[in-house]
Amino acid sequence: MYLIGGQRRDHIKLAISGTYSTGKSTTTEALSLATGIPRTHAMTAREILMEIAPGKTLNELNSIELLQLGLRRFEERVHNESGSDSFISDGSVVHEWVYGTARLQVGINPGANWALRAMKAVTGFGRKAPVTDYIEMFGDIVKARASVLYDAYVHLPVEFSLRADGHRPVSEPFRRLSDQTLLEVIRGLGVPYEVVGGSVYERVSRIIELFDLDVVMPIEQAIDEAQHRVGSSIKAIEDDERYKQAQRKKSLSRRVTYAMRY
Repeated sequence: MYLIGGQRRDHIKLAISGTYSTGKSTTTEALSLATGIPRTHAMTAREILMEIAPGKTLNELNSIELLQLGLRRFEERVHNESGSDSFISDGSVVHEWVYGTARLQVGINPGANWALRAMKAVTGFGRKAPVTDYIEMFGDIVKARASVLYDAYVHLPVEFSLRADGHRPVSEPFRRLSDQTLLEVIRGLGVPYEVVGGSVYERVSRIIELFDLDVVMPIEQAIDEAQHRVGSSIKAIEDDERYKQAQRKKSLSRRVTYAMRY
C-alpha cells in the first residue's frame, strides 16, 4: 500500500516533473530500481528527431517539426501509461506542452545562435498565430489527461547548471520559464504534489519516504546502476550514424533555408 495525499492506495502512478538538466532520467531510473516500480518514459527528442527530421539538429527544427515532435512524445506517453499498474513516469504528458508555450515566448530555437534566433523571429511574423492556437488547444487536452492519469507529482527544481553537451536545445531563460510554468500547471491539476531537491540520493530517499515505498535494492546501488544506464543510452544515440550526420556543419545555403522556415 502506498501513501498518497494522506491516504493508502494499492497502486501509485507517480510523475516526476522537471525541465532540462534537472536529473529526471537518473532520478526516475534510480527510484524505479530501488523500489521495483516500473519506469515509463517517452522516446527522447533526439531519438524521435532522427525519424521525423533526419539530418537536422534540434536547434534547426521549424515550428511544424517541433509540434510533430511534441505530439509524438505525447502519443508515446499515453501508450506507455495507459495500463492500470503502478509506474514512475520520467516527465509527464504536460511536459511537451510546457516546452511549446515556453518556445513561443523565448523563441522556437532558444539554444541556437543569435543570428538564427533573430531570423526565426522575423519569419515568425504572420505565422505565429496558428501555432499559438494549436498549442493552447493541446494544453487543454494534456492538462485534462494529467489531472486524472497521475496519482501524484514530484517536481525537481532547477539546481544544476545546464550541461553544455549540445543535446539540450535550450537556454537558461527558457529553462527558468519552463520550470516556473511546469510548477504552475502542477499546482492547478488538483493532484497531490511535492517539490523535492538535493542530490540524487537525497531525492530518491525523500520520495521513498513521502510515499512510503518499499525498497528492493539499496539506494546507492540503484543510483550507480541508473547512472550507468542513462550514460549508455546517451552514448548509443551519439554512436548512431544518423545523429553524427546531423551534427556535421551545414552549407550556408542549407542554414539559410532552415532559418527562413518558421
